[in-house]
Amino acid sequence: MSKKQQTIKKAVSFAGTGLHTGERSTITFKPAPENYGIVFSRADLETNVEVPALVDYVVQDNSIDSLRGTNLHKEGCTIYTVEHVLAAVAGLEIDNLLIELTAGEPPVGDGSAMPYVEALLEAGIIEQEALKDYIVVSDTLSYNDDKRGTDIVALPLDDFRITVMIDYQNPALGSQHSGLFSLEKEFVGDFAPARTFCFLHEVEMLLAQGLIKGGSLNDAVVICDKPLEEINQDKIKKALKIDGKVFIGDNGILNNRQLRFRNEPARHKLLDLLGDLYLAGAPIKGQILAARPGHKSNIEFAKRLREYYKNQQITRKYQDVSRKGVVFDINAIKRILPHRYPFLLVDRIVEFEAGKRIVGVKSVTTNEHFFEGHFPTHPIMPGVLIVEAMAQTGGIMLLDGVDNVDNKLVFFMSMDNVRFRKPVYPGAQLVMECELLKRRATTCKMAGKAYVDGELVAEAEMMAAIVER
Repeated sequence: MSKKQQTIKKAVSFAGTGLHTGERSTITFKPAPENYGIVFSRADLETNVEVPALVDYVVQDNSIDSLRGTNLHKEGCTIYTVEHVLAAVAGLEIDNLLIELTAGEPPVGDGSAMPYVEALLEAGIIEQEALKDYIVVSDTLSYNDDKRGTDIVALPLDDFRITVMIDYQNPALGSQHSGLFSLEKEFVGDFAPARTFCFLHEVEMLLAQGLIKGGSLNDAVVICDKPLEEINQDKIKKALKIDGKVFIGDNGILNNRQLRFRNEPARHKLLDLLGDLYLAGAPIKGQILAARPGHKSNIEFAKRLREYYKNQQITRKYQDVSRKGVVFDINAIKRILPHRYPFLLVDRIVEFEAGKRIVGVKSVTTNEHFFEGHFPTHPIMPGVLIVEAMAQTGGIMLLDGVDNVDNKLVFFMSMDNVRFRKPVYPGAQLVMECELLKRRATTCKMAGKAYVDGELVAEAEMMAAIVER
C-alpha cells in the first residue's frame, strides 16, 4: 500500500550552540505543503534564500571541513552540518518541512539526532493527501573508495534497510556493525540517540582546523587512542569544557563517559549515512550496505542515487510499462516528442542518464518512405536524416528537467563538425548516442554519434534552443 506524504502540525523551536562554528543558534521546524521537500533558510541574513536539502547544493568550504560534516550552499547562504537534522527528518519519514535557522549551523544538542526528533514529535506529524515518491532501487548501485577502504552498495528491496560496518583498525574502538530494519519500530529508540564521536588524537587537529568551537564532552564521545602525556591537556580541557582533571576511563573513553549502546559509534555512522542519503531527494526503497562510510563517500553515493532517481522520474512520467532493456518505448517517445510519421526517426530509448547521455535506436526498414527516391536502385538513408535521428534522440535528453515539458519544443540552431563515415542501408539498426556538452538556461550543446553494428557511420555537434510550443 502506498504511503502518503507527511509534514508537522505546528512550528517548533529550540536553541543551542553549533558544533563547529560555536555560534548560538535557534532552529525552527515549520510545516510545509505537499511536494515542497525539505528546505533550509536563515533568518539572520538580509536576503531570504531557500536552500533545498539536495545533494546538488552540497559544497566543501575551507572554513568547515566537509569531511567532518555535510554543508549546503546556495546564492550566498551556507548551512553547515545538516546531517543530524536530516537523519531525524528521514527517520521520522517526514517529506515536507521548512527548517529556519538564526545562524549558519544548527544547535548540536547532545551530538545525536534525538533533540531534533523530540522537537518534531512535539510538533506532531500529520499525513498529507499526496502520495510519497520513492527512489526505487531496481539495479545494484555501488561506490568504492580504495584509499579509504569504503564500500557502499544499494540492492533491490521493496522496503528500506540499512547496515553499516566500521573498522578503524584501532584497539580503542575495533570493528563494529549495526543494522536498521524498520524506521517505524527502531529509529527513535535505537538510533536517534547515538552520539557523534572522535578519537583523542583528532581533537587537537580539529581545533587547529578551526572546528569543534562548540564541542564539549556533553555532545561527543572521545575515544582515547593515545596516552594523555602526548596531548596538550590544558588545551583539551578548555576546548571540551571539562571541569577538573582529564583522564582515560576504564572503558577507553575520555573521562569515563558511558556509551548509550555497546556499538554506539557504528549506530552513529548509520545515522550520518541516513541523513546524508536523504539528500538524494526522496526516501529509498532498497537495501543499503556500507563498510567504513564517511561524509565524503556518503555524498558521492547520494549523487549516484540522485541521478538514478532523476532517470526514474522522467521514465515513470512517459513509460507505462517497464520492458527489459527499454527505457522509453515508441508510445513514451510520442508523449515527449511532437514528431510523427514520416518524420519520427527514433523507435526506442535504451540508455538514459539524466542531463548527461542518452542512447536511442532506429530500425531502418526497406519500407522507409525516403528509399523511394534516395535512391530507387541503390537505397541509402540520407545523411541529413541520420543527423535528424540523432537530434531527436538528443531532444528527449534535453527536455529532461524542463518545467512544463508538454508545452516545450527543441529547435536546432546549428550543426558543426558533421561527418558521414559509412552509408546506412535498409535492414540496418541505427544506434544514436548523444552526450550533453554544455547547458544554459534555454540553449544546449551536445555531441551525437550514430553506429551500425558497432561501426561509426555519422557524427555531429549540435546546438539547440528550448522554446515554447
